[in-house]
Amino acid sequence: MSKEKIEAVVEKLVSDIIAESDLELVDVEYVKERDWYLRVFLDKESGIEIDDCQWVSERLEAKLDETDLIKDHYYLEVSSPGLDRPLKKERDFIRHAGDKVEIKTYEPINGQKLLIGKLIGLADGDVRVEVDGQAVNVPQEKAAQIRLHIEF
Repeated sequence: MSKEKIEAVVEKLVSDIIAESDLELVDVEYVKERDWYLRVFLDKESGIEIDDCQWVSERLEAKLDETDLIKDHYYLEVSSPGLDRPLKKERDFIRHAGDKVEIKTYEPINGQKLLIGKLIGLADGDVRVEVDGQAVNVPQEKAAQIRLHIEF
C-alpha cells in the first residue's frame, strides 16, 4: 500500500476516534527516516496535553492492529504540531490569517525561495502573504512548505 493511501486511511481512523472530542487532526505523516514513522499531529483550542496524545494513541494503535493496515515495522508518534506548525488545510489558513508565516518554495517567487510575511489568506489556490508591505501570491502547488514563523 502506498504511503499516501496509508496516510489517508489513518486520517479517517483518527477523525473517527476524535469525532466526539474537542481535538482537531492537524496532519498525518508516514515517513521513512532510518525506520518508518507514522506521525499524527493533534491540536485543540486550549492546547494539546500528553493525556490527549495517549488517549488517541491507544485507540489508534488498537485500530491499526485490528486492520493490519501497515505491513512494515513502524513507530507510532502522536503529538502536537508545535509552535511552528505547518499550514495545509483551508481551515489552517483561515485560523492563522494575520499571523507571520514562512513559505519555502520549489522555485523562486520574486527572486526568493523563502518568503516570510503576514498571512493574508488563501484564494483561488494561491497563498496570499504580505512581504515588506507588498502582497505576494504564491501558488499552493509551488509551496514546498508553509509554516507559522517563530521569532526568537
